[in-house]
Amino acid sequence: MVYAKNATSGTVVIGGQGAGVNRTQLYNPVGIYLDYISNSLLIANHEAHNVVRWIRSEREWILMAGDINGVASNTSTTLSCVFDMIFDPMGNMYVADRDNRRIQLFMSGEYVGQTIGGITGELGKNASLFRTPRCVKLDNQLNLYVADSGNHRIQKFLRY
Repeated sequence: MVYAKNATSGTVVIGGQGAGVNRTQLYNPVGIYLDYISNSLLIANHEAHNVVRWIRSEREWILMAGDINGVASNTSTTLSCVFDMIFDPMGNMYVADRDNRRIQLFMSGEYVGQTIGGITGELGKNASLFRTPRCVKLDNQLNLYVADSGNHRIQKFLRY
């Protein structure tokens, strides 16, 4: 939805036709990132297990990571219940891949990710494992912070 200044109602800009995985639908979006350079929103499309880019002048989204058909998996090109993403100044994307219990790094323009936090599919509470990674943020030195809600903690990872 987009709301004009002082408006009490908004306009649907993408999705709004029920849950789904076609390029005009979203399926439980939970995280968004505004990319001013490309005038687009990056959307953590949670139940579709992917990250999509919606350019604000378009009617359809573009796949950035995960499966285009909304299939959950744990390979280097797929995700499971993605919750959030953040971009560094070079355009690399860090994804909180909740149900795979990992942080995936997708280098700019790449569809194959690499696990830089957690161990795929393993849950735990030691410093190298997550229970429920939900939110990712970068500081000005590109250190990564991960909110691991299942372990009631915020973890810091030095610049990758």
